[in-house]
Amino acid sequence: MDVDLDTWQRDGFLILPGFVPADDLALATPELDLMFPSAHGFHSGTDPRRDRFIGDEFAGIDTFPFASPRLNLLAVHDRVLALAAHLLGDDDILIYGAEAWAKYTGACDYDQDLHRDYLGHTLLVPSSTPGCRQVEMFVFLHDVPEELGPPHLVSRRHTAHLPAVPNWFLRAGQDGGSRFANDSGSPDLYAAEVSGAGPAGTVIAFEPGTFHRGTGLTAPGGARYSMQLCFRPASVHWGQRVGWAERSFSDAWAEFVPRATPRQLRAFGFPPPGHAYWTPETLAGMAQRYPALDLRPWQPA
Repeated sequence: MDVDLDTWQRDGFLILPGFVPADDLALATPELDLMFPSAHGFHSGTDPRRDRFIGDEFAGIDTFPFASPRLNLLAVHDRVLALAAHLLGDDDILIYGAEAWAKYTGACDYDQDLHRDYLGHTLLVPSSTPGCRQVEMFVFLHDVPEELGPPHLVSRRHTAHLPAVPNWFLRAGQDGGSRFANDSGSPDLYAAEVSGAGPAGTVIAFEPGTFHRGTGLTAPGGARYSMQLCFRPASVHWGQRVGWAERSFSDAWAEFVPRATPRQLRAFGFPPPGHAYWTPETLAGMAQRYPALDLRPWQPA
């Protein structure tokens, strides 16, 4: 994969414009209306779902499995999985979080302070040791210019000296009221920001220890749709966000599994073909639980 690993190691993030092919996006994005109001529906007030998004920057988050079958598959797109494996240096990777996010100009204040995500992604603190790293990805489902609130990120070159605690580095003069937030050094950090603005299909890959923030939407009548995906090596047991089994009895999950490839299912924790788990007993049980799933890839040779 033609990805600059030197930049990844140095900065703690990569911005990859148009990384997800346009044809694959075109299959999935028409189903966004199953989950979110369109820009017109929100701003005209004609979509009854609009009130959900008012006043809370996180209210626009839907979690996997989504109401959109094609967006479910896009979350574990072959190029996305290959990128995660490449950046983590491990083919045995798991997806430990997947969210779709809609934002609308004027719905609330999306402008965040700089922070790291590790408090919601690991029981420990981020590590740069090979084999112990995690990666998050923002995936733009349409063009995200600066006026539609792209994330901003700060290179590890400017932050490697900072302690793991605090997590939030607020703008100067603010008081976070927590040991996880303070304003020390913030002017320099904000001056070092890099914008992640980019066209549809852009992937921003970053470590949970990378400082970043959401920015405000200013485009009149604007809307922004994206996904946030999180991956870890299977051996990184301390990297956690959700448990897929808790969601595996939903109708959306039951529809996703038969449409996914063995590689995509492996990212959610399905044992690979040839694993000792696959016996006549478990195969018979899987045929009952997922009647539409083609179990031939897991059959003994």
